[in-house]
Amino acid sequence: MKLGIVGLPNVGKSTLFNSLTKAGAESANYPFCTIDPNVGIVTVPDERLKLLGDMYHSKKVTPAVIEFVDIAGLVKGASKGEGLGNQFLANIREVDAIVHVVRCFEDPNVVHVDGSIDPLRDIETINLELIFADVEVLERRLAKQGRAACNDKKIAKEAQMLKRLIEHLEAGKLAISFELNDEDEEKWFAEYNLLTAKPVIFATNVAEDDLADDAANNANVGKVREFAASNGSEVFVICAQIEQEIAELDDDEKQMFLEDLGLSESGLDKLIKASYKILNLMSFLTAGEDETRAWTIKIGTKAPQAAGKIHTDFERGFIKAEVVNYKNLLECGSLSAARDKGLVGMEGKDYVVKDGDVILFRFNV
Repeated sequence: MKLGIVGLPNVGKSTLFNSLTKAGAESANYPFCTIDPNVGIVTVPDERLKLLGDMYHSKKVTPAVIEFVDIAGLVKGASKGEGLGNQFLANIREVDAIVHVVRCFEDPNVVHVDGSIDPLRDIETINLELIFADVEVLERRLAKQGRAACNDKKIAKEAQMLKRLIEHLEAGKLAISFELNDEDEEKWFAEYNLLTAKPVIFATNVAEDDLADDAANNANVGKVREFAASNGSEVFVICAQIEQEIAELDDDEKQMFLEDLGLSESGLDKLIKASYKILNLMSFLTAGEDETRAWTIKIGTKAPQAAGKIHTDFERGFIKAEVVNYKNLLECGSLSAARDKGLVGMEGKDYVVKDGDVILFRFNV
């Protein structure tokens, strides 16, 4: 999973990135501090892996990972070259979802590029820049069609769709809300890799005092939640500065620090949950003496395709999947004991993998 972090300058993007990845991206109180995109890898916390790894005495335990890409703060006119221009937008075309950091705290010591705190205005500014960048991509594609559209029905059909899509975007709407008519349009749409077609998770950056009650009384956060609900987006509340402090602690200290703040989970935990939810993802597990590992798949994935995440040969030569729920496996203490109790199923090609399944694939190539 790859997530791109965007936002205006000085909203806490790089501070959040630092806390998530401990990568030490430069963070300072002036616009355009982030000159090059920062990339960091974060492991997904999963207690199930440690328990299974201990049971099997695994030589290696491999969690799922998320890759974060942090780009320079965007400003009004970025798509036309303002600020640092749109050169950084290309860095987030390949991400699965966008984490949009929105400032919802007042602090006279931290400048805001527009001089005041207004999250909906800030969201609109970023969205418009993403829309303009997408329109530019689509217009180039439409121009390439040229005269060929007159002689090829397929090209002419795509050209018509491109015109509809450009009109949709120029009306201020995001590509994710564009209606597709058939499989051809779905295929073309996926090829465009549009920024505004990606699901969005809003990270509302608040003051420390707003964390304990999940910013229930923060009017700015309320506006973002209302906006997100009408656009099918996710929202989570963070204090980027606190997250950076948490990132410096070991696990035991981290838990104590969270409890002192009245929190049950960190911002990273919230973000991971929101990411999995908005991207419709879950994890299945493989376990053994050599390695215990989590594999991220789409909810609804069938056994052969899940096997293909491990290796294409597993999918190509799929025979059966030996499946047990991780809780049952831990309670029994071994796969053979779980088999004896009838808790292990031999599943075929139509089996839909469930979150927390521990699977042993049988295949022949």
